[in-house]
Amino acid sequence: MSTDTLPTPLKKRLMTPEELADYLSVTLHCVYAWSSRGGGPRVLRVGGRLRYRETDVEAWLDSVGDERKAG
Repeated sequence: MSTDTLPTPLKKRLMTPEELADYLSVTLHCVYAWSSRGGGPRVLRVGGRLRYRETDVEAWLDSVGDERKAG
């Protein structure tokens, strides 16, 4: 089998709202408020369910940290 026909690796698993709340030590209510009002990490809707990429969460955390330094 040539390397050109190898399947691409699976993407990293997406986080659920519960996992995000646990990871950030915030309430689940807070996570849902972010998704409805804006703010928080970028949210994906997959089959009507909220999901978060780890890279988006980390980027959001970095941006929040940068805002605090600038302020």
